[in-house]
Amino acid sequence: MRALISACLLGSACRYDGNTKPNSAVQRIARRLEVTAVCPEVAGGLSIPRPPAERQSSLVVTCQGNDVSRQYLAGSRKTLEMARQTGARLAILKAKSPACGRDYIYDGTFSGTLTSGHGVAAQALIEEGLTVVTENIVEYCEPSVEHPVALMLGTGMSEIMSLVKVVRRIPYEDIPGFPVSAFPVEGHTFEALIGDIEGVPVVVYPGRIHMYQGYSDLETCALVRHAHRLGCRTVVLSAAAGSIDPNVVPGTIGLITDHINMTGCNPLAHLNTLSFVDSPFATIAGAYTPYLAELARASAKEEGIHLDEGVFAATMGPTYETEAEAHALGVLGARYIGDSTVCEVIMAAALHMNVLGFTMLTNTSGTTKFTHDEEVDVATAASDDMVKIIVGVLKKLGCAEE
Repeated sequence: MRALISACLLGSACRYDGNTKPNSAVQRIARRLEVTAVCPEVAGGLSIPRPPAERQSSLVVTCQGNDVSRQYLAGSRKTLEMARQTGARLAILKAKSPACGRDYIYDGTFSGTLTSGHGVAAQALIEEGLTVVTENIVEYCEPSVEHPVALMLGTGMSEIMSLVKVVRRIPYEDIPGFPVSAFPVEGHTFEALIGDIEGVPVVVYPGRIHMYQGYSDLETCALVRHAHRLGCRTVVLSAAAGSIDPNVVPGTIGLITDHINMTGCNPLAHLNTLSFVDSPFATIAGAYTPYLAELARASAKEEGIHLDEGVFAATMGPTYETEAEAHALGVLGARYIGDSTVCEVIMAAALHMNVLGFTMLTNTSGTTKFTHDEEVDVATAASDDMVKIIVGVLKKLGCAEE
């Protein structure tokens, strides 16, 4: 996997004051990627050391009042050309910088105050279609013993359990909020595994309950809350679903890029919401973490696996949708239809967890003569590819203790 990374994060003394800003998490992931180090300021001809600069609207100005916009634009163009030459689709850049900052940068007053916006180079790479993140998301997503990755598996995904080096097992009946009377549907089991896969700390939940079984939206999210209490910052969810596009071959894996909640339920709409989240008014836009999605795309490509992408529409289930329902959801922008995942993602987002979502596409939505047994068979047959992609993502994330 090819990536651009800010040189200062890798240990190069190229900052305005002549110092470096190494980041251990970035340096660790760099060892697992094909890296091109970049510094837009130096590429634009600025000296080391130099007066600090910040963005002021469309300009970049030094603390002495000098306009250095031309140099920043030149450096950004060279950085963009490096991305094109190397084929990199991921850029890990220095947060807050007038060149490399993503989402938040210093506001131009040289007071340390942040404002919404991107650095000049970051903006150019985003417009090019790259996934641009800062060292903060790399640090937050990096697994450790204290912060394992949660894997919540859907139909047909039990194979991944054999890869876990187990150190502890937790029956679902011991998980707070999980209904003790629940029983697994076919293709699911109810025992969480704590351990590691390829040296990466994980908590694996090889089954879930559904609202169509009579459980509440809050109960279906008990596993997410449990993972959060165990320290998980990242959750990987998989589920079987139907594809609205009839050209998608059953057994194809879909990467969930966004969702539409058609269940009529929300796990945050309960009186005791504040007992487990900061606020019920959570921002769900951007819940599916682009950084993790880019690692998934790279893992699929490396394995020669076609990875579909699209919006997941969640319905109550358990019935399969009619032709009219599939058409209507397609008009709304959905590509996949299933009966799980979305409420769990809402809970994860409210708990400030990073999310990577997959769906195993087992059928064409709105068609007749499709059974749950066939869904299980298709999902199980194609699970090898899903496992390869997930393991590939875990390997790229690595472990803070390595």
